[in-house]
Amino acid sequence: MVYCGPMSSRIAAIAIDAIRPRVVAEFWCAVLDWQIVDEDSDGISIAPRDKAWPSIDVFAVPEGKGVKNRLHFDLRADGLSTAEELERLLALGARRTDVGQGEGVSWVVLCDPEGNEFCLLSRTVQDVKNLD
Repeated sequence: MVYCGPMSSRIAAIAIDAIRPRVVAEFWCAVLDWQIVDEDSDGISIAPRDKAWPSIDVFAVPEGKGVKNRLHFDLRADGLSTAEELERLLALGARRTDVGQGEGVSWVVLCDPEGNEFCLLSRTVQDVKNLD
């Protein structure tokens, strides 16, 4: 049976494991124009400047990433062309990676400084808004 009552949960945070939490947190702060909002010996929390949800928590772990992510971020350029955003992301330390996406896809697969994959989609935020 499917429950169709009021919403009972919402995403509060997305967790990323990292050997170097500060490097990963600073990378995502630069990518998203977010800020560090909390830090302790276990990890670092980053969030939008208005502290809206969800946040991203970067936790220290002893082991490196081993296989392709089962969950990843899909980003859209906002205020720049997709090509300009790709160059910005690469300058921030992102790297192109191959997860088997094949030739001719409309997105670019990148990874953060510890190898966590994410995608830059071909349409910008403005392109998508103009489709509405």
